[in-house]
Amino acid sequence: MTLLDWMNQSKERYKITKSVRLIEFFGGIGATSMALRDIGADFEHYRMIEFDKYKVAGYNAIHGTHFETTDIRDIKGVDLGIVDKTHFTYLLTYLLTYSFPCTDISLAGQQQGFEKGSGTRSSLLWEVERILNECEELPQLLLMENVAAINNKKNMPHFQKWIDYLESKGYSNYWQNLNAKDYGVAQSRNRCFMVSILGNYSYEFPKPIPLTKTMKDYLEPEVDEKYYVTSDKARDLIDKLIKGGKILTNERTNERTNERTNERTNEQKICGDLEVGGQRGIVYQTDGILPCQSATQHKDATKILAVQSLTDRQTDRQDKTNESNWVYARLRSSQ
Repeated sequence: MTLLDWMNQSKERYKITKSVRLIEFFGGIGATSMALRDIGADFEHYRMIEFDKYKVAGYNAIHGTHFETTDIRDIKGVDLGIVDKTHFTYLLTYLLTYSFPCTDISLAGQQQGFEKGSGTRSSLLWEVERILNECEELPQLLLMENVAAINNKKNMPHFQKWIDYLESKGYSNYWQNLNAKDYGVAQSRNRCFMVSILGNYSYEFPKPIPLTKTMKDYLEPEVDEKYYVTSDKARDLIDKLIKGGKILTNERTNERTNERTNERTNEQKICGDLEVGGQRGIVYQTDGILPCQSATQHKDATKILAVQSLTDRQTDRQDKTNESNWVYARLRSSQ
């Protein structure tokens, strides 16, 4: 046991025992709210800061709220509305999330970083510092999620500066890279999470659990033909995949069904490339997992399309419900 482990064990474990007032910076469509809702947490949508009007509209539609579009640079500490505190006891739990833009941190982006004063989108993190400095009362809990590159060699000095700042405000901070595939989701999505607790408390991240799902568990039995890939490159690739046994023809399905069902894995299985640029044309087998979408793809609309086997097309797409005849491809959209 290390000295750090011993020190953490000597700290009290923080427990949420009161209703949560959720404050979401960079709120998007409210992923944190969805998570709290799904675990049955007792919380209210207290504040939501988001400058994209479409995301705000989506948030309100999903959660039945009425928030307005807001720029975090216009927010003051008093706007958080942290009240209901009697002497040293909070009557409610205030949870502030601040998953700031990853655009300049992600390896798929320009990697301009988030240094304070740099003016990058990712440097909006330091607006959180300003707001916390303006607060008379601080939220008890902070939660951050961002790409794992936030703690790589290039970005770690700035990330450590942020951690040091939070410590100076009285927060105990715990961060770790967690991958979605280790927590029941058939996608490789490695992200850095940091939990900050006001006071001298300990925290442990959840342990990984076995993955029991693959892509095929999420596929619809029938897909509208407008999503089919019909390019010459796609047809040539499908022919190669059939010959290589990656896509099953109808007559080979029965003999391979049980075998493929048991080939579950928590890794990506690449079976081809449509050569439309970078990762956009890579085709993945359904008995593996998906990767993440690249951050650069927000500028170049993409779709995840189902590619059906050539045999099914020749037989007027009969037996559409056979999941073994489907793979996913990421393609440049024709839109």
